[in-house]
Amino acid sequence: MTKPPMLTAQQALDHLISNAQVVSDSERVPMQAALGRVLAEDVKSLVDVPPQDNTSMDGYAVRTADTAIPGNVLVIAQRIPAGSMGTPLHAGSAARIFTGAPIPSGADAVVMQEDCVIPDGASDQVQINIAPSAGQWIRRQGEDLSVGKTALSAGILLRPQELGVAASAGLTHLNVKRRVKVAAFFTGDELALPGEPLKPGGIYNSNRDTLLACLRSLGCEATDLGIVPDRLDATREALRKASKDHDLIITSGGVSVGEEDHIKPAVSAEGRLDLWQIAIKPGKPLAFGAVRKSSEPQDGEAWFIGLPGNPVSSFVTFLLFVRPFILKLQGRDVKPMQSYFMRADFDWLKADRRNEFLRVKVNAEGGLELFPNQSSGVLTSASWGDGLVDCPPGQPVKKGDLVKYIPFDALLT
Repeated sequence: MTKPPMLTAQQALDHLISNAQVVSDSERVPMQAALGRVLAEDVKSLVDVPPQDNTSMDGYAVRTADTAIPGNVLVIAQRIPAGSMGTPLHAGSAARIFTGAPIPSGADAVVMQEDCVIPDGASDQVQINIAPSAGQWIRRQGEDLSVGKTALSAGILLRPQELGVAASAGLTHLNVKRRVKVAAFFTGDELALPGEPLKPGGIYNSNRDTLLACLRSLGCEATDLGIVPDRLDATREALRKASKDHDLIITSGGVSVGEEDHIKPAVSAEGRLDLWQIAIKPGKPLAFGAVRKSSEPQDGEAWFIGLPGNPVSSFVTFLLFVRPFILKLQGRDVKPMQSYFMRADFDWLKADRRNEFLRVKVNAEGGLELFPNQSSGVLTSASWGDGLVDCPPGQPVKKGDLVKYIPFDALLT
């Protein structure tokens, strides 16, 4: 039987994204609990920002009619610090004013203090040494936000600057999407947790800490279901447990076709499954499907993604496929991976027929260095590196070539 052709990375990602459904539940949280959450509804400003015309500089509020000729001397009629209101400004006078203070009526410009001089022995006068234009150094009422204007749009990730915008708009609480709930378990009788003694042939489970950290960095509520024995019944039981209260189940290992790889029959028995061969390196096998939450159809399903067991393969396929899938569940825009063309300071002459993702570091000369061992089992390559080079199928790389560089920072936030 002829094997079906391997999917490209883009084909696999398109399939995942087209199936992901945004979490519908939301909750109202205080402002300082909203950091890193996804906004569930548009935020409209309760006030004008700024609430009135104010100065963006320390200086003097003036009438341009009085300052058309540089060097005019005006009487300092009042002093207006931020947080206080001045009185109307009359002809021939100026107001000493400080950043953020409201512009007094009658004034139509601010001259910064560096362009002014206090005449000798005349503390109540100021010489204006420039001819200001109308509106100079004045921030207009509502120029940032006006009452009822949308300040923040639903679906955005709330960073510190978004919380600042919401606060300036008068909000104390925000409606945010509930966290996506993800359960993770790991298959393999060879696996042990750090701190446990290693049996002959055993290895420590690095994927657990890597993947759980990735999930939490995306703002997920992550549940660790531990290491599951290489048995079909144990795998099915773990899937049933994980499906109850989670939106997504992630596993690592067991998605190949060996006799001890039980993910395919287990997910098929508890739900439905697509098992793909993807034309990428590292990370060829990937499983996608869903697990029933109960025997009742109305209870729905939990999504399932099965990742390879090799640590670099697991990490890279999480970044390429699981991360954008979770972003879609959260209701965020799924944008193309951020990438840059940078100079390769290495040779990679044995091009693979698959799309390769090479671990690289930015060097002091602004080029990319290659980690010498690109094996899918060498996780130190990801720790050493700053990102990945997206190397198309069959395309060798020579020193000096421009290559597509994807920084880890863009994939882990």
